[in-house]
Amino acid sequence: MKRDQKITRLAKKLVELSKDNGVVTEAKVGEVLAGLKQVQHRHHLTVLKTFLNYLRREIALQTAVVSTPGALSGEALRAIEATYSKMYDRPITAVTKKDTSLIAGVHVRVGDDVYDASVAGRLQRLAENVS
Repeated sequence: MKRDQKITRLAKKLVELSKDNGVVTEAKVGEVLAGLKQVQHRHHLTVLKTFLNYLRREIALQTAVVSTPGALSGEALRAIEATYSKMYDRPITAVTKKDTSLIAGVHVRVGDDVYDASVAGRLQRLAENVS
């Protein structure tokens, strides 16, 4: 097996070790990094960079970035978290991002999946269909 493949496998296993009940936690990541510091892998920088890339992907998969033109209530955020947690069958945490270009509605991103229920998105799709 090539070195890059071994490093990728190691990084993926480290991400799995960074999870607590299926969710990446800061405490677990700290434990993994402390363990890596003790081991001193031969290609430690490459391992750390690969681990960071996979860790970012995993965090993106458990986070719903909700873009709205205005503020959302706590109740609305909890409803979004519940809906997407059920849809993906894993815990999802919602974070808000203000985007005044949406006019109205919401734009939700979970990992690479995008759900657009905004007026701007509808207008854009309508313009594409008319052209």
